[in-house]
Amino acid sequence: MNRPFVFINIAMTVDGKIDTFERRGAAISSQRDKERVDRLRASADALMVGGKTLLGEDPKLTVKSEALRAERVAQGRSPNPVKVGIVTEANLKADSNFLNTGPAEIVIFTTRRTSKEQLSLLKARHVHVYAAEAEKVDLQHALAVLKGMGVERLMVEGGGTLNFELMRLGLVDELTAYVAPLIFGGASAPTMAAGSGLERNAAIPAKLINVEKWDDGGVLLKYHFTR
Repeated sequence: MNRPFVFINIAMTVDGKIDTFERRGAAISSQRDKERVDRLRASADALMVGGKTLLGEDPKLTVKSEALRAERVAQGRSPNPVKVGIVTEANLKADSNFLNTGPAEIVIFTTRRTSKEQLSLLKARHVHVYAAEAEKVDLQHALAVLKGMGVERLMVEGGGTLNFELMRLGLVDELTAYVAPLIFGGASAPTMAAGSGLERNAAIPAKLINVEKWDDGGVLLKYHFTR
């Protein structure tokens, strides 16, 4: 298989929202879930986000626990996994968390819509930049490149458009969802899978392999994809 093992991790509300209609990165995870996510990150070789998450939320994408970072180093790994951005127009700010919080290797997959000036800025920051002469990033190619870099486990942290495209293309092996006891509502509030959508006969099948009911009121669900 010419790609890493790919797993999506999300936190969502009971009504399936991963943010409010304001789209400002509303807190959903409990403290226990935050700790679980940090352990998941520490287990990964790379962490991936899509363009809206990258530019709108400017995530740090690092392992928060000093003990987990030290454990990675003791294993001969970098303190943090590789950061990966999938973005049509890579207009990152020079002082962004994504570029500056680390240490971590950074990879950006983008398109011809990213200006030469921006590409130069990223390369000057020692970012590995792959700019395709296309309107969209080829996700299969991106995963093959990451595999070639030694990435065996890739954790995807959204958003909904990237999640959906990866699942639609059959590039996801596992999905873990923390369902918080909250309701956000809002027709425009984002869900875990966005994009163009599918007709019923093209729905992506998922196999539920584990359910955990937590004392914080949340539920942890784990699915495998077999197609």
